[in-house]
Amino acid sequence: MVFSMAEKNEYDLMIIGAGAAGLTAGIYAARYSLKAVVIGPEVGGTANLAHDIENWPGFKGPGMELMQKFREHLDSFKIPLSEDNVKEIEKTGETFTVRTEKQTYTGKTVILAMGTKRRKLEVPGEDEFAGKGVSYCATCDGFFYKDKVAGVVGGSDAAATAAQILSQYCSKVYIIYRGEYMRAEPARTKDLEANPKVEFIYRANVTHILGDTALRKVMLDNGKELGLDGLFIEVGGIPITSLAKELGITLAKNGRIAVNAGMATNIPGVFAAGDITTGSNEFNQIVTASAEGSIAALSVFNFVNRREVKYGN
Repeated sequence: MVFSMAEKNEYDLMIIGAGAAGLTAGIYAARYSLKAVVIGPEVGGTANLAHDIENWPGFKGPGMELMQKFREHLDSFKIPLSEDNVKEIEKTGETFTVRTEKQTYTGKTVILAMGTKRRKLEVPGEDEFAGKGVSYCATCDGFFYKDKVAGVVGGSDAAATAAQILSQYCSKVYIIYRGEYMRAEPARTKDLEANPKVEFIYRANVTHILGDTALRKVMLDNGKELGLDGLFIEVGGIPITSLAKELGITLAKNGRIAVNAGMATNIPGVFAAGDITTGSNEFNQIVTASAEGSIAALSVFNFVNRREVKYGN
């Protein structure tokens, strides 16, 4: 069967974001016989940066490998995936129009699954030494610090994982955290505490990043100066919600999209899933993002088939 361009780009569901939540939503949409498309600039999203996933049931290994399996699963259902940036979403009556850098799509519903972008410290020297000692990805850049001294800022699982990666290469790794103890999984924290290369610096914040042609040291608000070759910043993410704001979607105080148990927003026909939402007790994991993606797809199925869907919280 041959479709015109207009027919080809008309969907039951347009999924914005190609991380764990978006890819799972696409898989479930196929199971519900929904005509769907997944649109996102990076297949796999932030999960690609995970060096070693140990908490996805039935799989242990690099995040990029797991996300490739997600993509292959989606492909097996013949759901189109467009590696593209969405520039605008517009609602006219009961129809949504999604405009990307390459083309335009129209459809009955939207799932927003754009995830988060890395949060910055916003301190002097951070931008100046980005790529010259300042990094936001230990998986990507850890190898370049072989036998050197590195610091990790943060106390979450992401920070702990970054420190584990760096300890494989570096002669010394400092974990700098403003809290009194790590918030990471206890197993990761214990592993780091037992590692002679790792030293914790609690109740401290980086105030300045200094160097010449590259980063050389950081200043802490406890008055200490720390000599470093690299600084890896793992202080969480900021929800990517510009498209949601344009649609008039309600955001929580922390900037996430407010959803109910069915992943519905306050706008009929718009659902959200993954790290961008207030769902799953805001527990940012691949498994919770996937769960939300599947729930959102079910809600879309109910919406398209005129079954009851509750909106808002």
